[in-house]
Amino acid sequence: MTIAEPLTRLDKVLDRQDVARRLLASSARKSYDPLIEVDWDAPIDHESFYGMTPEWCSLYGTEMWDQMTEKQRITLTEHEAASISATGIWFEVILMQMLIRDAYKQDPASPHFQFALTEIADECRHSTMFAKAADYFGIPNYERPKWINFLSRPFKALASGSLAFGGTLAAEEILDMMQRDFMKDPRVQPVTRTVSKIHVLEEARHIRFAREETVRIAAQMSPIRRHMTRLMLAITVYMVVFCLVNPKVYEAAGLDKKAAVKAARTNTFYNDRKRNGCAKTVSFLDECGLIGGPGTFLLRRGAII
Repeated sequence: MTIAEPLTRLDKVLDRQDVARRLLASSARKSYDPLIEVDWDAPIDHESFYGMTPEWCSLYGTEMWDQMTEKQRITLTEHEAASISATGIWFEVILMQMLIRDAYKQDPASPHFQFALTEIADECRHSTMFAKAADYFGIPNYERPKWINFLSRPFKALASGSLAFGGTLAAEEILDMMQRDFMKDPRVQPVTRTVSKIHVLEEARHIRFAREETVRIAAQMSPIRRHMTRLMLAITVYMVVFCLVNPKVYEAAGLDKKAAVKAARTNTFYNDRKRNGCAKTVSFLDECGLIGGPGTFLLRRGAII
């Protein structure tokens, strides 16, 4: 991968306050309350609908998937969708802390400050929505490994600047690429489609905000700070991808966990799908000078590049 000149996008971004004004106006026109928009009282059909687009299942395309019953496939996709949502909640809580730290330094009268608070409010609703969706399907919370929680504590406490916004961008776009398929797929549970649609539409503003900030901050970084940010960003993205599918989901579908984990890890179809889905984000971060160095090993290991 060729490391692009980090200034190539700087002349394309708009004034920070102007961007925030536009995003605030968009938020006023089109925001959703999931407690109202989602039909949480609708009956669940566990026989006819998948929990998510089956092609996004970690076992799709493997011999194990071919041997599974349709009931097992439906159950697995329901639990994988809940695991992905749990990862989304985890990172959105981290994101809210980073946004609050960033807003703390801003002028409260500025549109930038006000949109940061608007995004925090959005993320609160999204996290509640994901939690309600798991409860709606009767699926337990899929916790992250203890070592992930341990390593993420310094990040959520200290991350700022391009690391915070770049990490946010990568994590949100990973979820976004999946949910764009979920929301349009008639094979997927109606509630999952609605939840995905709300998240995709509102996250479009957050992604724009993160992209603009990433470009501005990355263009002013020192070489040492850039190298450190590349490594920390790669670690962050790897942890998010690692957490997407909790191994316990395989047991819920009546599968041998050890065999399923091995099949998923070596699943070329799934890894190619992640890599293709992340390509646009990776290209953007590369243009900002935030891909490279030792972190590329983790990005390759996570099938991100």
